[in-house]
Amino acid sequence: MAPNGHGPLTGIRVVELGNFIAAPTAGRILAEFGADVIKIERPKTGDELRNWRLHGGDVSLLFRTMARNKRSMTLDLRSAQGQGVARKLISGADIVLENFRPGTLEKWGLGPAEIRRANPGAVLVRISGFGQTGPYRERPGFGGVAEAFGGVRHLTGYPGMPPVRTGVSLADSVAGLYAVIGALMGLLRRRSGEPGETVDVALYEAIYSLMESSVPDFDAFGVTREATGATIPGVVPSSTYRCADGKYVVVGGNNNAIYARLMDLIDRPDLAGDPALQTNVGRVERGAEIDDAIGSWTARLDSPRVLELLAGASVPSGPIYDVPDIVADPHFAARGMHERHPVRIEGDETREVLFPGIVPKLTEEPGGTRWLGPELGQHTDEVLAELGLSPTETAELRAEGVI
Repeated sequence: MAPNGHGPLTGIRVVELGNFIAAPTAGRILAEFGADVIKIERPKTGDELRNWRLHGGDVSLLFRTMARNKRSMTLDLRSAQGQGVARKLISGADIVLENFRPGTLEKWGLGPAEIRRANPGAVLVRISGFGQTGPYRERPGFGGVAEAFGGVRHLTGYPGMPPVRTGVSLADSVAGLYAVIGALMGLLRRRSGEPGETVDVALYEAIYSLMESSVPDFDAFGVTREATGATIPGVVPSSTYRCADGKYVVVGGNNNAIYARLMDLIDRPDLAGDPALQTNVGRVERGAEIDDAIGSWTARLDSPRVLELLAGASVPSGPIYDVPDIVADPHFAARGMHERHPVRIEGDETREVLFPGIVPKLTEEPGGTRWLGPELGQHTDEVLAELGLSPTETAELRAEGVI
């Protein structure tokens, strides 16, 4: 029997056909809130994510995180038999997730038309680099390409320096969030008896959606946003400041009332009371002067004292944490943002390891981690039995390399 989920999505079955980060992110979130997510992986090799950032053993902790609460089923989607099993599986699914290059599912006989014939009400969520339509639809596009094409890479780093990327898979993760939103809207649409929705998520559009008013500002005023280092353009003060102990803190004092409190705290009544600086428009014109004043103040104090004083003045601020800082901070623990689970590291060695908690938090039906990312094909026989295949039929599929 399918595992009993717990959460608002209990009873929802998801077939995940994706690899790497984007579709698996969507599947992870759905699984965390109770959905039965069946992850289809290639026989023998599985999702390549199993070997990404592999610091020991044969399965990365990245995969253990991204595939938690999912059931792993091996299936060769390139074979006619595998495609037949996939269609049978899809016939009982509520959501189908995929992130192959456009046209791949169609080539395998698993495109939207075939899915609709197998299951008219299924919500099909498709994630790709450039979307299912348009002149670039067939281009391969990983997250880094999407971050560049969507505009955010141009805004990262410092003026005059080569563009840099964030240290995480930003485009894939944001696209995964949009995939979940689209999937849930598709489920809502089914309540009216309408046929299944198709959700088209492009990685570059997920990034483009984060670009705020960049295009309207360019079109209306000819303004092209550029990289600004630690600050954000048009918002003052909001930047990163070095403290006496060499550590950096982030301070956001751009609200008018907060700005006045911040200037009082750093003993700059001249800046606090200057009529020209009472709104953000005026402060932007003198941003360097204001940042210098704040930086001079933080440079005289160690970061813990700076943060203590800023908190006392109700000025939004925070340290710039690395991972050890995150692990040590009590607030993460108090909010359940750390979970400790036993995980097989190598061979038979099992270790208690800290994993990230569940987001968002629900009061009545919170999500949870029922198990970490499974072994390759761990649930294949179980799922095939649910589809009605006999042990003999399953053995035949295995002998032919279909599973």
